[in-house]
Amino acid sequence: MTKKNEIGYHCPLEATMNIIGGKYKGIIIGHLINKTLRYSELQKMISQATPKMLIQQLKELEADGIIIRKLYPVVPPKTEYSLSDRGKTLIPIILELNKWGINYLKEENIPCTYLDKNSN
Repeated sequence: MTKKNEIGYHCPLEATMNIIGGKYKGIIIGHLINKTLRYSELQKMISQATPKMLIQQLKELEADGIIIRKLYPVVPPKTEYSLSDRGKTLIPIILELNKWGINYLKEENIPCTYLDKNSN
């Protein structure tokens, strides 16, 4: 298996998108802004993700140093996720992507349950 530092990239944006470009990675990061969440909470918030896909995305974010996984030795097992210091540096980027998405959906008149719940 190739190590990440041996892969090489053509540009910095390619590296960034490799880290946050997974189908649910940006959404996971967004939900973890200023919060620590259990796996079950993330699963409810991202119900469109299969358990296998959500676990895969969480493992990749952890391997890339974006999130911290804390496992408590209790029965049943309790696992919590939070942003690492590296992950926290992505907060302004994720917030701007969210703003862009809100504007796009409104301009194109595309329905969004998030906007329906949070409109005033």
